[in-house]
Amino acid sequence: MENAIRKASILIEALPYIRSFKNKIVVIKFGGGAMSDDVMTNVLQDIVFMKTVGIMPILVHGGGPHITQEMAKRGLTSKFVEGHRITDLETLEIAKDVLINQISASIVKKISELGSEAACIWENSYCPLKAEKYYIETKGNNGASKKLDIGFVGKVTAIDKDRFLNLCNSCAIPIVPPIAKGANGAVYNVNADNVAAFIATALGAEKLVFLSNTHGIMKRPKDETSFASTLHEEEVHALIDKKIISEGMLPKALACISAVKAGVKKAHIINGLIPHALLLEIFTDKGVGTQIIV
Repeated sequence: MENAIRKASILIEALPYIRSFKNKIVVIKFGGGAMSDDVMTNVLQDIVFMKTVGIMPILVHGGGPHITQEMAKRGLTSKFVEGHRITDLETLEIAKDVLINQISASIVKKISELGSEAACIWENSYCPLKAEKYYIETKGNNGASKKLDIGFVGKVTAIDKDRFLNLCNSCAIPIVPPIAKGANGAVYNVNADNVAAFIATALGAEKLVFLSNTHGIMKRPKDETSFASTLHEEEVHALIDKKIISEGMLPKALACISAVKAGVKKAHIINGLIPHALLLEIFTDKGVGTQIIV
């Protein structure tokens, strides 16, 4: 009986959030080391729940480790410049196959098995993500700025809003692999964190959520007691300046700031390894991750 009452209390706590977020877009980015089968199932169950109660989730996924594994199977080794993977034509074809034909297709299938509908945004070679070629800006030995070419890597410049909204309104969950097309028809590998922030901004999303394998942002590295449940933009910049936010957390934090400054209500970084972390962050008073606001 007590267990049943506790479950009812959780539903009552979630009710005002369900009402508040109904018909609102929530962009979720999921990828990297958190994409194991068990974690994936939990995340997709949460997303199907969100869709069922009237929220419009959009899932952006990564797949860097999967691309690296596939390259290794083919006897290829990734090459990096200034920490960025060089994407030559062969690497791009592998990335397209892994991200679109394997990961996106698998997610669509699993969501169908969970009783909901999903669709990859790529359809018959059409892609609603538009991009331009991206160069790394660095400085030479003489201090002069220069651009480094890292191959078929792009920066998102626009999206086909109608494609996303039509999918959302038709009761499908859009699944977004980080592959975009240029004006000349060229295909580019793009950063999934930046894709999620761009989509959230362009569609006026209520929330942008990054699922990682860490407990949000800590003010003192490796000290879980310093976990921050809420950070303002200036606090995030201060932690970046002190190198406390760095490496894999840095692009997520910067993407969060970019989105909230452009009008997204809140951005969150949460631990996707916690069962049903997405529901706990969105539908409970305390949440389980770090929310970033202006």
